[in-house]
Amino acid sequence: MRWSSVSASSALLALALAALPGRAETAYVTNQSSSDLSVIDLGQGREVARVPVPGQPAGLAVAEALGAVFVVSPETKTVSRLALSDHALTGRLTLDGGPIGVAVDETGGRLFVSDWFNARVWVIDAGRLAVTGTLATGAAPAGLALSPDGRFLVTADRDADALTVFDAGTLAPLHRIAVGTRPFGLAFSPDGRVFSADVGSNTVTAADPVTGQVLGKVPTGARPYGIAFAAGRGFVTDQYADTVTVFDAATLAPLATVEVGEYPEGIDTSPDGARVYVANWFSNTLSVIDAASLKVTAEIATGDGPRAFGEFVARGRPTCATC
Repeated sequence: MRWSSVSASSALLALALAALPGRAETAYVTNQSSSDLSVIDLGQGREVARVPVPGQPAGLAVAEALGAVFVVSPETKTVSRLALSDHALTGRLTLDGGPIGVAVDETGGRLFVSDWFNARVWVIDAGRLAVTGTLATGAAPAGLALSPDGRFLVTADRDADALTVFDAGTLAPLHRIAVGTRPFGLAFSPDGRVFSADVGSNTVTAADPVTGQVLGKVPTGARPYGIAFAAGRGFVTDQYADTVTVFDAATLAPLATVEVGEYPEGIDTSPDGARVYVANWFSNTLSVIDAASLKVTAEIATGDGPRAFGEFVARGRPTCATC
C-alpha cells in the first residue's frame, strides 16, 4: 500500500506540474538613459514588461534563490530590490558613495556592491538591505564576481590596474593581482579562473584566484567591457569596435570576432551555454549570438541605453505575475 500511495502521489504531482503555465528564460536589462528595467522573455524574443527604476540604473544581479533582482542606480546612489514574481519594489537602500557593480551571494544572503569613489565594497544583508561591513580595495572598483564554488570574491579596481581577491567566507583579503590597464568587467570561467576586461589596454587578463598569479592575456577589440563563457569559449564585448571578441577558454587563443550592435556592454549566457546575450548601449537592443556557430540570430528591442552590467539572465521562471 505504501508504494502504491507514493506512486499515486507522484502521478498527481506530475499532472499538476504539467498543468502549470510555461516557463521561460528571462533577461533583466538596466536601461540607463530611460531609468528603467526591460524584462525580456528570451523564449519569445521580446520585451514583456518595462519597470521604472530611478537614478539611471547600470549594475544588476539576478538572485533566483532569493526571488529578487538587485539593481544599482549610480545617480541616486541606491540599490533597489525587485521581486522576480511581479517586479514590485520590495526594498531600496541609499549608499553614501559611488555604487556601481553588484554581486550576490545567494547561499549567504549577502550583496556586495562596489564603491567607485571610496575604494571599497559594501557588504549588505540581502534580506534587510542593511550594510553590515566594508572591504578595502584598490582605486575605483567597478566589476565584482563570485567564484563558481563560492570561495572567492574579486573586484576589478580600475584606477589601480589590479584585481583584489577576498576569501568569500571570511572576507579576508588574499591577493592584489596586477592586470592590464583599467580593468572594469569581471567573470569566472567554469574551471575557477578569473578574467578581467582591461578597457585601457584592449586585453583580457586570466588569473588564478588561489595563487594570485596571472596566467595569460587575450587581445581584444577596442575597449573591452564585459566577459562571459559558453561552449568552451570566452566572449568579450568591445565597446568601441561594436563587436564581441571570442577566444578559446582553455588555451586563450583568439578565435573570432562577431559584429553586434553599437557600443556593446553587458553580456551573459543561457543556462545551457547555447546562446550569448549582449546589451548594446547605443543601439537599444539585446543581441543573441549562437555560441556554436558564432552567428547573431536575433536582435531584441530594449529601453533607452541598455547597460546590463552584471549577471542579468534568470532561468526557468514566469515572466510576469499572471503568467
